[in-house]
Order: sequence, then C-alpha cells, then structure tokens
Amino acid sequence: MPDTAPVFFAPFVSSAMRVEPAWIDYNGHLNMAFYNLLIDRAVDEAFELVGLGQDYVAERNASYFTAEAHVRYVRELKVQTPVRASIQLLDYDDKRIRFFCELHHAAEGWLSATSEQIALHVDLGTRRVTHWPDDILERLAAMKAVHAALPAPDAAGRGIALKPRT
Repeated sequence: MPDTAPVFFAPFVSSAMRVEPAWIDYNGHLNMAFYNLLIDRAVDEAFELVGLGQDYVAERNASYFTAEAHVRYVRELKVQTPVRASIQLLDYDDKRIRFFCELHHAAEGWLSATSEQIALHVDLGTRRVTHWPDDILERLAAMKAVHAALPAPDAAGRGIALKPRT
C-alpha cells in the first residue's frame, strides 16, 4: 500500500469505459450482465484508493465480496457508448461496506443505471467474513467523511415490488 494518503473526491468518478460490441444482446443494447461488469470495474478503481486492490489480495490474502446488489436499468446503452461510473460510500462497519453507483454516459451525462451494493471483507484462506484491518478502516473513514457531504441518492435503500394497478 502506498505511504501517502489518497485524495478522495465526492463522489469518486471512474475512468472512461466503452460498451464493447460483444456485450450487445439480441435486443440491440447492452446485455444486463455487462452493466454489472462496467460498474464492477469502477468499484475496483474506487476501492483501490482505500487499499483494496490486487496488492491487498496478494499481500494480505483477503478481499471484499459482493453480498447483495440492487441494480436499476434506467436507460439503455448501445455499442461504443462511452460511460463513467460514480461511486458514493454510504456506510461501513467493521466487516462490511455499503455503496451506491451511478453509470452515466461519459459525454452527455445522462444516467443509464444504478447499483446499490453491500460487500463483505473476506479472509481468502478461510473464506469467512472477517474484520477490516485498522489501516483500511482509517481510509474508509476518510472516504466516508468526504462522501458524507453528498446528499443521499434518491434510489438508495429502495426495495423491489409490484405496485397495485389502479
């Protein structure tokens, strides 16, 4: 892990990515699985700043696993569309993190999808949930302090249900 403290922006905004031709389904738009792939790449980029990247896995034999995700598909994406994802850390405790992602068109800014997730810190040797190390907790606290200035996303905490027809 680097010796210098990371700079956290609110929200974190990922590098630009593009919708690849192989990801387009028979409906002519991005297949739902690849929305998750794009969001996952952005999550990896964001939490690298916290120290939770490939080096963490190699050096500490631990990682974080998604335990739950709620994805909303707001607007379809087509081939070669440039996208960026924003990540907002909503909360954390000694073993878990909860964060909210928005996938946007990188040039025009419109919202394509959201994903709210809970991830667990896992010891890869035992495959059991375990406590975050103190240095990771310090960085999560720093990220959360910056992200706390953001308003809570409107879609955060939403359930899923059919509304009665009227």
